[in-house]
Amino acid sequence: MSRGRNLTLAFEPATLRIPLEQIRPLREVTDRIKLSVKYGQIAASIKEVGIIEPPVVARDANDPDIFHLLDGHLRVEILKQRDIQAAVCLVATDDEAFTYNKRINRLAIIQEHRMIRNALDKGVSEERLARALNVNIASIRNRRRLLEGICPEAVELLKDRHVPIGAFRELRRLKPVRQIEAAELMVAMNRYSMGYVRSLVAATPEEQLIAGKAQVAQGLTTEQIERMEIESARLQREFRRIERDYGADHLDLVLATGWVARLLDNARVVGHLARAHPEILGEFQKLAELRMTG
Repeated sequence: MSRGRNLTLAFEPATLRIPLEQIRPLREVTDRIKLSVKYGQIAASIKEVGIIEPPVVARDANDPDIFHLLDGHLRVEILKQRDIQAAVCLVATDDEAFTYNKRINRLAIIQEHRMIRNALDKGVSEERLARALNVNIASIRNRRRLLEGICPEAVELLKDRHVPIGAFRELRRLKPVRQIEAAELMVAMNRYSMGYVRSLVAATPEEQLIAGKAQVAQGLTTEQIERMEIESARLQREFRRIERDYGADHLDLVLATGWVARLLDNARVVGHLARAHPEILGEFQKLAELRMTG
């Protein structure tokens, strides 16, 4: 059997207009989030041009009239505040409720880029988008061109990370293979600052640069560059070691949290822990929440 025959569609072929009362969110949109700049930008965008990216839902296994919200919590909350009764949604065929975009509380820069490109492709003017997002037209143009010169593999690694827009300008100095290595290091170290990205570029061997070394190392001494190259090589080795061990460690974690979640489904066990070991119950509940939220 060919590999292609084993593939299944991630979404149902047609979008579905679903009453908001039938959509169950997986997390609360807090008052603090509602006061954030990003929430205000999304609200202004929806008011100006409507929803560009449909929310993603999954059908409830037991009730055909209920859908679980996988992605789009802010958009759905804004629709409710605007007293809109239904939304056009993408319906996931595989219930990834606990993994789909689980780390996103606000739009990452690549998501924002895609939203802007989609809006422009649909005929929304740059001026209208700038008003919707409360930014100037130059900012819209910069975000539209965000991924020019960035290889698809690096984009995939950074797609849900909150990376400064200037970091992509630095990554363009690198050849594709080095872009991927830099993105892997950023994710592994959970560091996305401009300073860190510049240090990765400065520590890059000349043969992996688009431009010459002099153009990316302005203001740095030879000694500083050598130290950066040594540190970059060390980090790369450490990353590879972590990458090798991650698969087994992740499987152990999934199994452990799954066992704890099943344990907490037993009311008698929960009652006993609450009476005799409340501190253990608290830790178990935190583990179960990790399984829910990632």
